[in-house]
Amino acid sequence: MEDKRLIYLDHAATTPARKEVVEAMLPYFTEKFGNPSSVYTFSQKNKAVITDCRDIIADSIHAKGNEIYFTAGGTESDNWALKAVAEAYASKGKHIITTKIEHHAILHTAQYLEKHGYDVTYLDVDENGVVKMDALKQAIRPDTILISVMFANNEIGTIQPIKEIGAIAKEHGIIFHTDAVQAYGQLPIDVDEYNIDMLSASGHKLNGPKGIGFLYIRTGLKLRNFVHGGAQERSRRAGTENVTGIVGFAKAVEIACETMEARTNKEITMREHLMKRITDEIPYVRINGHRKDRLPNNVNVSFQFIEGESLLIMLDMAGICASSGSACTSGSLDPSHVLLAIGLPHEIAHGSLRLTLGEENTMEELDYVVDEIKKIVQRLRDMSPLYEDFIKGMN
Repeated sequence: MEDKRLIYLDHAATTPARKEVVEAMLPYFTEKFGNPSSVYTFSQKNKAVITDCRDIIADSIHAKGNEIYFTAGGTESDNWALKAVAEAYASKGKHIITTKIEHHAILHTAQYLEKHGYDVTYLDVDENGVVKMDALKQAIRPDTILISVMFANNEIGTIQPIKEIGAIAKEHGIIFHTDAVQAYGQLPIDVDEYNIDMLSASGHKLNGPKGIGFLYIRTGLKLRNFVHGGAQERSRRAGTENVTGIVGFAKAVEIACETMEARTNKEITMREHLMKRITDEIPYVRINGHRKDRLPNNVNVSFQFIEGESLLIMLDMAGICASSGSACTSGSLDPSHVLLAIGLPHEIAHGSLRLTLGEENTMEELDYVVDEIKKIVQRLRDMSPLYEDFIKGMN
């Protein structure tokens, strides 16, 4: 590699922990290591710290502290939300509504519930990845107990009409859950305004630590305990609390909320620059996801006549970290279920690239990235018989 730089453009997969986050966590590994469940003062101080952190996180979504339950991350929160509602409300009905473009933490949990006697409707989306409100209304049945729609898509960045969905759910007396793992810290969220009953989030997507997340559960929901054992998390999720993770998560949330407006404005400017250069300078490309209603830092683009895997490997050789979709499915050879759901044919879906920005990225880096993408795409197309046939046909 001629250029020894490393350019990280996969912030949807994970983000670096901020220096302030690490500094806030360090004392809880060593001097302040007490178990919050112990009765002596040394440990009870940590119990008070957890309460303070819970309140910081609750404030960020306009919730109450006792509605925040700490988990190991977004996947656990999604599993808890679906399984707990299914179990607790089975006497009312066994029908759940979600979408075809959810994260696999939702889709695979829904498939698990189907094997246990539940009926799941997977809603289609339009070509931009937006849920159709008419289809949602038509899918509702007397036995529908839960609607779960992600706040913003982790692959194509499309933001869903969450306020409208929440209003529909409330009107029909149905519990509404949203996987907000990608949106939390990037978009303002008000659980009351949007009629959200349950919300999943994860620390490592907003410059916090890995292994910590939360599930917001609105007061009044009758849910069974998820992990049995001790009385932690008000007996709903047993196990010694991850104090260091909770402290780091709360610090990351505090900073994310303070910096949100300036940070996302910068990301939008950079995102638009990146998309404009790619679409202006490289032929036969398609931007995936909603052009405006998308996450500030998300660019997802498909290049015809190339394989995305080859593009990723060559970008890596140029010092650029990117992805073709969700990090959770990076070992799969199948094209993205999200891209297929928005109507892309397999051969175009296979040639897709996701670039997700962070506040440390610069315009100079993005220009270098586009220059490299142009060279790599041309090199791959020059080796492609499909592209050769296409050009011959054009002539």
